[in-house]
Amino acid sequence: MPEEAAPAGPAPRQHHRPAPHSAPQALPLDLADLITSRDTRIVVCCGAGGVGKTTTSAALALAAAEAGRSVVVLTIDPARRLAQSLGLVELDNEPRRVDVPGAPGELHAMMLDMKRTFDDIVVAHSTPERAEQILENPFYVALSSSFAGTQEYMAMEKLGQLRASEQWDLIIVDTPPSRSALDFLDAPNRMSRFLDGTMIRLLTAPARAGGRAGMRFVSAGFLVFSRIISKVLGGQLLRDISAFVSALDTMFGGFRERATATYELLRRPGTWFLVVATPEPDALREASYFVDRLSAEEMPLAGLVLNRTHPPATTALSATRADGAAEEVLEAGGEGAELAAGALRVHAERMTLAAREQRLADRFTSAHPEVAVRTVPAAAGDVHDLDGLRVMADALTGPDGDTPTGVPRTRVLPARRS
Repeated sequence: MPEEAAPAGPAPRQHHRPAPHSAPQALPLDLADLITSRDTRIVVCCGAGGVGKTTTSAALALAAAEAGRSVVVLTIDPARRLAQSLGLVELDNEPRRVDVPGAPGELHAMMLDMKRTFDDIVVAHSTPERAEQILENPFYVALSSSFAGTQEYMAMEKLGQLRASEQWDLIIVDTPPSRSALDFLDAPNRMSRFLDGTMIRLLTAPARAGGRAGMRFVSAGFLVFSRIISKVLGGQLLRDISAFVSALDTMFGGFRERATATYELLRRPGTWFLVVATPEPDALREASYFVDRLSAEEMPLAGLVLNRTHPPATTALSATRADGAAEEVLEAGGEGAELAAGALRVHAERMTLAAREQRLADRFTSAHPEVAVRTVPAAAGDVHDLDGLRVMADALTGPDGDTPTGVPRTRVLPARRS
């Protein structure tokens, strides 16, 4: 009989090298279409401090003017970078024309002065006698100059005024640094809470009740309240607040209505929010906060500008190979060896930095795959004139693949293949 075949043993285990993970693909951000489209009426740039919002705002405004739009850029940042980059000595609360030779459109720029904006509102919505009474009130002077939330509310007022004038077909807003940049979204609710608060209702009770009969009705409770608050705030401050609130009482409804109208304007078609960040962990964490907040408020988000990136001159030579080549060049010696080795090491450092920036960008895209991205290389120096702004504008609005290395502008380095 033939021998039985020995039972087959377990098949040898296959050792497969895991496939590399492909990089998350960010959506392209077409800023050229955004600013040239006549449907776009307002662009709000927001982000952490020191990421280049002001320069981004100015560059987009310049590009829009050179594309034929009538543009005004409003900065809420008190720094003078916007004026300097536009060739102006200073900016104030009124739009100033910027001379852009050869541009078919117009460019204006201004910086929010919250006290002057508040003063203008008082004058516009009060009788001359009432306006004078309000403007000279010590509590009003403090409120209009430094009270928490006044800047954000006045930004809403100024934006509403610019939009209502119909003088410009595009408004670009450069917001304050850090998370307070989105505090103006809360301005209508904060104003309503302030106006409807217990202290305001008590302070305005005599005026609202009207006449001596009203005073008899509220005097007992109001006097008790006054004595308590006087001990805390001081009698003179309480009198200043009461006089201010009484004088301003007729304007409260208008404040609330205009702030609410501007808030709704920010949610309507034609408005876009643009988040600006640098490829640093803190800045991208802030960018994530802005994206989440805008999504919660149902505000229209255009995308993320990843500013001050460091793409290498070529992506064909990796950092490891560049370091190895530098060592070989030095070992071989010869004329120019040290210079060549130094150039290779600079490239290796640039590739290492670009890889780090790309990892951070990929992490953001993995968390927010719906957010379009545009990377902008770091400028060689500070942007302080129109020529520098044009260079940045080209980086912001140029074709997606038109880069020295051919890497799409959604990325710093080419995408890894799976």
